[in-house]
Amino acid sequence: MPREVEISNIERNFILEALEHNVRVDGRSPDQFRSLDLEFGDEYGTVTLRLGRTRVFVQISAEVTKPLEDRKFEGLFTITTELNPIASPAYEVGRQTEQEVILSRMLEKAIRRSRAIDTESLCIIAGAKCWSIRADVHVLDADGGLIDASCIAVVAALRHFRRPDVSVDGENVTIYTMAERVPVPLSIMHNPVCITFSFYHGGDVLLLDATRSEEQCREAEMVLTVNDFELCQVAKLGGSPIDAVLLLKCINTALGKGREINGVMAQKLAEDATKRDVGGLIAELRAENER
Repeated sequence: MPREVEISNIERNFILEALEHNVRVDGRSPDQFRSLDLEFGDEYGTVTLRLGRTRVFVQISAEVTKPLEDRKFEGLFTITTELNPIASPAYEVGRQTEQEVILSRMLEKAIRRSRAIDTESLCIIAGAKCWSIRADVHVLDADGGLIDASCIAVVAALRHFRRPDVSVDGENVTIYTMAERVPVPLSIMHNPVCITFSFYHGGDVLLLDATRSEEQCREAEMVLTVNDFELCQVAKLGGSPIDAVLLLKCINTALGKGREINGVMAQKLAEDATKRDVGGLIAELRAENER
């Protein structure tokens, strides 16, 4: 398996020395994210996220299946990740790296286990049929911040996705096409966002949204998962210990950044909805339904 190109000692020393003077190589402030852009595809549930030079593509799909035996009243939700040589020469098809395992586990905890989706709303017939929602995460360019970028992309894709409408008559289930009935959005309970903190010089220097070069120089990292209201998860991935007061500072910073990112996401979703509402057709259909 090809190894990732390690940062040179000259570049490492340059980055660390610059951070001592509170300067980042790309000119950002320590608590500043790179430019964030969301581009939604023609199909519901497809989104391409760009965070600086990092690029992630997410696609949501749905199919009718049988629920689990111990969860007869709930649907299924799974997340799969893919890191291949397109993103970086350090990745190889068919072989999971440590970074891919960490990415999968963090997305699993942040989105699925936090019950961001109301899985009970995916039930069609208890114990017989339900919706199985799958999020496929493809990293196209890896330049740091993969956990943050992937989490934002998955949540944006879930909020953008629409599943086909269904009707139940006894044990018969009818699935309607988009031409027959307006598709149904998923029931989203909350919008989790992962914020990764990188620590340098014994915790004296703290960075948000580190690039790949900055990640290779850090002494420790911590991922906080937040929504608009509360802290959902804390993940300390090894490295030097973090002071309790500094942890509280990070939590307050993460809550502010989480609300800011969710605001950008809501704006992009609204722009896409307006773009799809050609000639006010959706508003007209809603008016007819109300009458």
